[in-house]
Amino acid sequence: MTHPLAQLAVEALEDAKGQEIVVLDVSKLTDLMDAMVVASGSSTRQVAALVDRLLERCRAAGIRPLGIEGLDAAQWVLVDLGDVVVHVMLPETRAFYELEKLWSVRPLARG
Repeated sequence: MTHPLAQLAVEALEDAKGQEIVVLDVSKLTDLMDAMVVASGSSTRQVAALVDRLLERCRAAGIRPLGIEGLDAAQWVLVDLGDVVVHVMLPETRAFYELEKLWSVRPLARG
């Protein structure tokens, strides 16, 4: 079962045409979060728009992010929602860091 915050993030990213959206269940690997959402945007402008849509949905749901990093450059933006951390990246940044491989888990859901 997908975490409700992860589902909210996936829906927001899908609405803004996010690409290659995956949800990773990391609850057995760390106590810091339950799930990680990873998505790509085709340009820095789209990465910023994806994050804006996510933040808009969070505000509407009464959720305040604990932190947002990387929005100025918009090559890799991290949004910390507490139990769920969202990474929105350019495809080349995502390919370089390979978060899915780094966490060594298989995606639970794909958008």
